[in-house]
Amino acid sequence: MGKSYLIVPDGGVTTPKGFKAGGLHCGLKKTERHDLGAIVSEVPASAAAVYTTNLFQAAPLQVTRESLAEEGLLTAVLVNSGNANACTGAQGEADAYAMRAQIAEALGVAKHQVAVASTGVIGEPLKMDRVSAGIERLPERLKGDAAGSDDFCQAILTTDLVKKTACVRIVVDGAEVTIAGAAKGSGMIHPNMATMLGFVTTDAAIGSAALQTLLRDITNLTFNMITVDGDTSTNDMLVAMANGLAGNAELTSAHPDWAAFAEGLRYVCEELAKAIARDGEGATKLIETTVAGAASDADAQAIAKTIIGSSLVKSAAFGADANWGRIIAAAGRAGVPLNVNTVDVRLGDILVLEQSRPIAFDEDAALVYLKGDTVAIRVDLHMGSGQALAWGCDLTYDYVRINAAYRT
Repeated sequence: MGKSYLIVPDGGVTTPKGFKAGGLHCGLKKTERHDLGAIVSEVPASAAAVYTTNLFQAAPLQVTRESLAEEGLLTAVLVNSGNANACTGAQGEADAYAMRAQIAEALGVAKHQVAVASTGVIGEPLKMDRVSAGIERLPERLKGDAAGSDDFCQAILTTDLVKKTACVRIVVDGAEVTIAGAAKGSGMIHPNMATMLGFVTTDAAIGSAALQTLLRDITNLTFNMITVDGDTSTNDMLVAMANGLAGNAELTSAHPDWAAFAEGLRYVCEELAKAIARDGEGATKLIETTVAGAASDADAQAIAKTIIGSSLVKSAAFGADANWGRIIAAAGRAGVPLNVNTVDVRLGDILVLEQSRPIAFDEDAALVYLKGDTVAIRVDLHMGSGQALAWGCDLTYDYVRINAAYRT
């Protein structure tokens, strides 16, 4: 069966009908890169969000939760980079509320229809004079084209090397529906809800409750299955907005095109998640781990994420070392039962372990494969039908260099 969606290679968060976006430099970053951005819908959009489970949660998360709790609608999302506004006490909360109030007034919308997100250094107060001056200029920078999407993508980056976007089109009730997304994340990536920051826009008609359920389910299969360094951020947030301007009948789980919409949304989220893993701080390659034959999907997920998060597996990938022992060691400490006598391991198409016994393989061919920019690890437990897919990156010298001087 073919895919129900059409990939839009040049699409971005402004590609769905009725969305504008933009960004500018307000002075939070030391360089002239954009550090303040927004996405705005022409009409109030059904909204959903998932947040970090880190107990130290940044002030913007509280503001966004309150906004969504009011009606489940958003008209705008305001984002700054360069400062996380996390662990900043009462002043940080006041600053986040002030950001929401100012952009709401500038756009002429209700405060509770605005979400706020921040990313950057933890524990430093926002330079609110610079943020406020930037918010004043932001509405005039909003555009409904690719330039607006690109400016927004730049505004949310910190140590990221590349912008991260994805976009697809599907057909719902004969109407063309577009789903797009943008994300940032490079370090402090071990999500237990979403990613550092992610934003999804769609012109589909769907209620907030249905969107929330679907977003959380898809997050568990995509953003929650990546890791760069095992650290969960204080600011992780994924926000989705659906403004209904495509003109389809409202999507619910009973709608005949629900599966197509879900497939399209999953593709967007998966592409963003993989882009974050590939762009891990200092990374040179993407690692994709498949676990099959587990007793359950949950068991497979636990094993896949343990493998992908292993510093030894990540280091072996960086060094192009076909050290399968590190893979089974990680699988064995994942905290779920497995049969230690029935495990197969492949590196790409190269079988290195069969029924838990070493297999003679071409070391030179393995070296060539592992030097590529994508390394696929496949583990088959031969215990059941549970399966999972996880993504990460190699661990390099540059990761230490970048994080040893993050604040400076």
